[in-house]
Amino acid sequence: MRIGVVILPEHRWWVAEPKWRAAEEFGFHHVWTYDHIGWRSLVEGPWFGAVPTLTAAAMITSRIRLGMMVTSPNFRHPVPFARELLALDDISDGRFTLGIGAGGLGYDTEVFGAEPLSGAQRFARFTEFTESLGRLLGEKQSSYSGEYFTAVDAYGAPGCVQQPRMPFVLAANGPKSLRFAARQGEGWVTTGGHAEDAEQWWRLVRDTVARFEEALAEEGRDPRSVPRYLQTDACPVTAFESVDFFAEQLGRAKEMGFTDMLAPWPRDEGVYAARESVLEQVAADVLPNVES
Repeated sequence: MRIGVVILPEHRWWVAEPKWRAAEEFGFHHVWTYDHIGWRSLVEGPWFGAVPTLTAAAMITSRIRLGMMVTSPNFRHPVPFARELLALDDISDGRFTLGIGAGGLGYDTEVFGAEPLSGAQRFARFTEFTESLGRLLGEKQSSYSGEYFTAVDAYGAPGCVQQPRMPFVLAANGPKSLRFAARQGEGWVTTGGHAEDAEQWWRLVRDTVARFEEALAEEGRDPRSVPRYLQTDACPVTAFESVDFFAEQLGRAKEMGFTDMLAPWPRDEGVYAARESVLEQVAADVLPNVES
């Protein structure tokens, strides 16, 4: 198992920097941030861009992997975004992982005055976005023409530090997206789904794992060859509620075959509210005993 944390891009850098440094110093295996224009209950508060945040994080760390959890095609075009990703991969010296999702409803759509897409449309855009990014990052020159994105003779020099490109971790909970992740992802991430309590959430996670394993079998992929990430932010109880609760969550995730578990960095109040002292104790007491 590998353990990661998610730091929301909500703080000025003089506040955020110590958290990113601490994630590496504490021994976490990876650290991520959200990719949104604005996010849910925090939409009116401070919020910074994912790319510059991760670039700054790459400059003040040296070992820990960095990533977006997850990027959204709601407001990104693959051509300019590929250039930003090349820079992140280069500045981090190949420590960057890209999580990709279908793009949710809500503010990231509403802020542009756009009509929300249907589920089928969002899935079609998700596949286009992922496939076109794969070409742009993995080929010297590529063209792509789809319903949502077009690229004409786009160049990819100098290419990624990670060859043939950085890994894509695909977010999937529904049947079509699970099949797509099983077919094309270098990793898969699930949030489980909306639940009223932690036990109901775990039932959703278990069901999603079973469906993903069916999709892997249909695609003829070895289940052991695809890293599986559990994003615990949808659980009604934050993972850092207590050291014992974190250890229990980790054990259940491992039992279900997850290779990686992510937990939100504790916030002072509101969403993901918890004590940072619990995170510190997890780092001291749990991380050293985790086999990665």
